[in-house]
Amino acid sequence: MNEIHLVVGAGTVGSAVAELLANDGKEVILATRSGSGPKHENIKLVSADASNVSSLLSAAPSAVAIYNCSNPPYHQWAKLWPPMAASFLAYAEKTGAVLVTCSNLYGYGPVDVPMTESLPLNATGVNGKVRATMWVEAKAMHDAGIIKATEVRGSDYISASDQSRVGARVLPKVLAGKTAQVLGAIDLKHTWTYPLDVARLMKIVASDSRAWGKAWHVPSNEAKTQNEVVRELAAAGGVKNPKLSSVPSLMWNLLARFNPLLKALKETAYQFQRPYILDDSAARETFGMHPTPWNQILNEVVAETRASLKK
Repeated sequence: MNEIHLVVGAGTVGSAVAELLANDGKEVILATRSGSGPKHENIKLVSADASNVSSLLSAAPSAVAIYNCSNPPYHQWAKLWPPMAASFLAYAEKTGAVLVTCSNLYGYGPVDVPMTESLPLNATGVNGKVRATMWVEAKAMHDAGIIKATEVRGSDYISASDQSRVGARVLPKVLAGKTAQVLGAIDLKHTWTYPLDVARLMKIVASDSRAWGKAWHVPSNEAKTQNEVVRELAAAGGVKNPKLSSVPSLMWNLLARFNPLLKALKETAYQFQRPYILDDSAARETFGMHPTPWNQILNEVVAETRASLKK
């Protein structure tokens, strides 16, 4: 009987993790609140409540690894993440499954140097502190020999989804030749991570004991400004001279009074107020992993965007 891999969350990363494992012939249980997800002969779709360990155990009584790819609403992290994080820890303890968490760089807080995994978790905002606490608690249980845990951290995503700053809210306008606006400065170097590369690294660290007890940065391509990214996506889509500007700070502040998502995003505005560079050398050197080629990413993001617009 195949060993079971429990993936929780069927967003961009969760679906990719499930499909990568399934394509390798692994038996995958993909759990979401709605029971939705990609169709594959090796993927079983189930409905479960990630904040309830009994629900997770009902979905998969045993597993070699559990992949936390959940993505609660951004402005509700402080409320929703703690019970979910506790549930994942309890599942790992009860089953012996390796806990692999999909995370981000918020835990570091504002920085002025390329980010390595050894940086202290000095988050100053609510959401950053939530993510930092999740890892501190998981690592403490790992170091105590209670569970096996690892965490994968990526920078802002370059994708067609609404999870990307250059995705669903920007790229369709660019491809239509319209003016698009992004949050933050458009001319500062910033690392962009491809969600498929997040999934690839999660798959690797789940089965490599060298990864356990540590956090790892996702191999990502050379840092580019928002302006560069949008221009290169436009070029990949055959659009010349895209029109891009930044949402004025006064407008952002005004909109944030009525939009909880924009209000929450103010917490990490520092990421686009200075160069924001990810050092991914540890994962590259340890696992021999490299990011998906940049031109391939551009073409895939444009193709996915156009496909979504036809639906």
